[in-house]
Amino acid sequence: MATLYQGNVPSMAQPADAAGPVIRTIQLSDLHDALKRGWEDFKAVPSHAVILCVIYPVLGLVLARVAMGYSVIPLLFPLAAGFALIGPFAALGLYELSSRRERGEEASAWDAMDVLRSPSFGAMLGLGTLLLALFVTWVATAQAIYVAAFGYEGVTGISDFLKRVLTTPQGWWLIVVGCGVGFLFALAALCISVISFPLMLDRHASAGEAMVTSLRAVAKNPVPMAAWGVIVAALLALGTIPAFLGLAVVIPLLGHATWHLYRKVIVSDPNARHDAPPPRPRKPAADFPANLFPWRNRSE
Repeated sequence: MATLYQGNVPSMAQPADAAGPVIRTIQLSDLHDALKRGWEDFKAVPSHAVILCVIYPVLGLVLARVAMGYSVIPLLFPLAAGFALIGPFAALGLYELSSRRERGEEASAWDAMDVLRSPSFGAMLGLGTLLLALFVTWVATAQAIYVAAFGYEGVTGISDFLKRVLTTPQGWWLIVVGCGVGFLFALAALCISVISFPLMLDRHASAGEAMVTSLRAVAKNPVPMAAWGVIVAALLALGTIPAFLGLAVVIPLLGHATWHLYRKVIVSDPNARHDAPPPRPRKPAADFPANLFPWRNRSE
């Protein structure tokens, strides 16, 4: 299946780059193809949407409910926009599923848990923690911007909030400053994570190496990567309708597509070994919930 991407390999052989993986120059058409392949992966393993992704928008609703008590309306947009910051980490299992399908192996929702056994899972967790910190910082910043514009006075409803934002000078200032600051947060997350997690899963790279490679990829492909950021933002915005439930489709699509984008951006290493994890033994239902923690069985 790796031959699917040979059409993007330059005609002249490229020597290995001591600074990291070799990066291709991609076109806007590659983004369309990555989304198409991502959609094919989603259709092939649709059941994982419930297991991996329905909890994700539900968590967003819970966060929206408890973050500021009942005064969450001003934070609904920042929370929705913030999904773009932590989305790359939330899609870890989806990269694993796309990788398995690429190798011609069977893929099911349960196979997404194999990412937990990856030698680079610790590095993924570290970068995921960084993205989570970025998300929390963004929400706090958005709240501070709102308070700077309107003070601590709450809103009585969505109509009241929209009237304040759309018809007052303070609201216009909020839109300009909020979107500008949000763009900087999104840009930072895109630059350090656009291909980082697939690289760590595929080549067991460290978090630092993955972030550097992601930065190099963005620098070499500024226009396609900017377009990818716009696509991600637009799809996530659509996914928030209605009540964030659309993310149950958008997150899997973007997760799978990100894996294929990674394959297009990074030149495959012919010497890389992709040793699949050993087959997981079938465990009886009587072992539940102990079978959710396979590392406990190693000492037995």
